[in-house]
Amino acid sequence: MAKRNEPLVTHIYTADPSAHVFEGKLYIYPSHDLDHEKTSNDNGDQYDMEDYHVLSMEDPDAPCVDHGEALHLRDIPWAKQQLWAPDAAFKNDTYYLFFPARDGQGIFRIGVATGKSPTGPFEPEADYIPGSFSIDPAVLVDEDDKAYMYFGGLWGGQLEKWQTGKFLPDAEGPDPTEPALGPRVARLSDDMLGFASATMEIAIVDENGRPILAGDEERRYFEGPWVHKYNGLYYLSYSTGSTHYIVYATSTNPEGPYHYRGRILTPVIGWTTHHSIVQFKERWYLFYHDSSLSGGADNKRSVKFTELHYNEDGTIRTIDPYEV
Repeated sequence: MAKRNEPLVTHIYTADPSAHVFEGKLYIYPSHDLDHEKTSNDNGDQYDMEDYHVLSMEDPDAPCVDHGEALHLRDIPWAKQQLWAPDAAFKNDTYYLFFPARDGQGIFRIGVATGKSPTGPFEPEADYIPGSFSIDPAVLVDEDDKAYMYFGGLWGGQLEKWQTGKFLPDAEGPDPTEPALGPRVARLSDDMLGFASATMEIAIVDENGRPILAGDEERRYFEGPWVHKYNGLYYLSYSTGSTHYIVYATSTNPEGPYHYRGRILTPVIGWTTHHSIVQFKERWYLFYHDSSLSGGADNKRSVKFTELHYNEDGTIRTIDPYEV
């Protein structure tokens, strides 16, 4: 049986969980960490994942099932290495798996694969999504059937390299006193295989409407965007990276601007923190990962989950996953 704040599976290492409810069940789309020794660096070379597995649970108290390999690097024509954090969506009677990988030039792009089942197998498109870059795609299919992709990550995710609209390999991030880089968003085409709009940067502002600064590492965007709706409000949650928090901001518009509201998850064991938020029936759940199962190895993580609670004013209660 699945237990709160315990690894969903222990026979493989999993990370970066994107959780969805499809066909009345919980499906989790994680990245698959390989079980080998790696030296960590800021470029993320230790995260050399090669395939994706799909996990599912009939409900939060049921056993977690590994449905096996759904997509492998060798089957993606344009991708050279590093299948990082994916996401999935359903539209047009089709399941879509969105994923980042480095192309032949070592530049992160975002690809898409399609399948007829939430567990795959998924057939990748021959090339990456035109105009895509960086990492951590997260897709929201809104009530009006419009779909938005949120993406972007600093450091190894190369977001700093795209500030001019072109890839500049030596580009650095903003000065600490300047506005932080925000995640990117683009509206997806009706067939979900491309962008229907130009990518735009999302503004994240403080309680006074001022941009969060690059030096504000406890609140600034780093990677892992996720957008969900609660009571008609859009919640953008993300990792702060170097300070290891999952925090959130809210907006009345899926494209922002978003106002910073607070912390969702305190730091976990391991350097990275990455999450998703999903409603199953009347309850809400936070899926996340840590490196507890591997004894703290950054590149060998395990997906976990716990219940998430809102306050009456719509704020989210901060979760300490190790609180007894």
